[in-house]
Amino acid sequence: MADLFDNPMGLQGFEFVEFAAPVANTLEPLFEKLGFTLVAKHRSKDVVLYRQGDINFIVNREPKSPAYYFAAEHGPAACGLAFRVKDSHKAYARALELGAQPMDMSTGPMELRLPAIKGIGGAPLYLIDRHEDGKSIYDIDFEWVEGVDRRPAGHGFSVVDHLTHNVYRGRMAHWAAFYERLFNFKEIRYFDIQGEYTGLTSKAMTAPDGLIRIPLNEEAKQGGGQIEEFLMQFSGEGIQHIALLCDDLPSAIDKLQMAGVPLLTAPNDIYYENLDKRLPGHGQPVSELQARGILLDGTTEGGQPRLLLQIFSEPLLGPVFFEFIERKGNYREGFGEGNFKALFESLERDQINRGVLTAA
Repeated sequence: MADLFDNPMGLQGFEFVEFAAPVANTLEPLFEKLGFTLVAKHRSKDVVLYRQGDINFIVNREPKSPAYYFAAEHGPAACGLAFRVKDSHKAYARALELGAQPMDMSTGPMELRLPAIKGIGGAPLYLIDRHEDGKSIYDIDFEWVEGVDRRPAGHGFSVVDHLTHNVYRGRMAHWAAFYERLFNFKEIRYFDIQGEYTGLTSKAMTAPDGLIRIPLNEEAKQGGGQIEEFLMQFSGEGIQHIALLCDDLPSAIDKLQMAGVPLLTAPNDIYYENLDKRLPGHGQPVSELQARGILLDGTTEGGQPRLLLQIFSEPLLGPVFFEFIERKGNYREGFGEGNFKALFESLERDQINRGVLTAA
């Protein structure tokens, strides 16, 4: 994809997400349910690579590593994030010139000393330029599992579409400036969502390559809202959810349900009754969406539907969850904002049912 605007860091999408958990065998069964396959093992460290399509999830089980200490503080979580760049040395040097804090990852998930800067919640943000087949960081530091497809299709998810940060109230501007200053991200959406009892504000940031999207969420006001609950459970700021993109969401959801992945239900039947009014001419089979709880958003202006299909898992790693999406008609910029209020209110009801939030 051509750069949308100036791309001084040479960004080329997400490379991997690194995970860790304080309890053994927490992540591996979950990733298998999500359609990932163990494809490689590190040559000398207790680190493994799970893959589905072009999505790389690294599970770092190495004792006394940064990932180990991150999980001890936050619980099971995404403890690191990697961007693909054209030249990692140039990108790293530029980041430091612009005030990024370097991180010593000599005890990180690779033998290679990957350049990294301090990111959300103190997690490393790696800059990776070795990603060609046969020359990648995985080819150098890992051994491929014999007889396993190196790019398994899994449930059909192909790339990380976006991942969301939850931050302390008043810190959204700080993290927006971080991505703007270092990587030339731009704000493409701003949301101010008010539920019946609580609210949140969100800045949706996108990178110059159009492949890396990071919405930032903060609590709209003091009170026991969803962002505050996350920050309490997670013991700080961090990655709230990871969105996986596919070409056939109904089929992927059927596979997730067969695997036993718990999914959030749609707000109510009225939501589906109103779809034709909200998105006239969308052309999607409403009964099939409703049967699976899939939400629909986008635009049909000009008779050309540009749509986002989405559904969320229940929290699967402490307060962290996953989103599953399909984009139609080259609809690249939306995040399902037409569904946000309905989703927010359904999560608010869940908080009330769990006794986290008290109804007025």
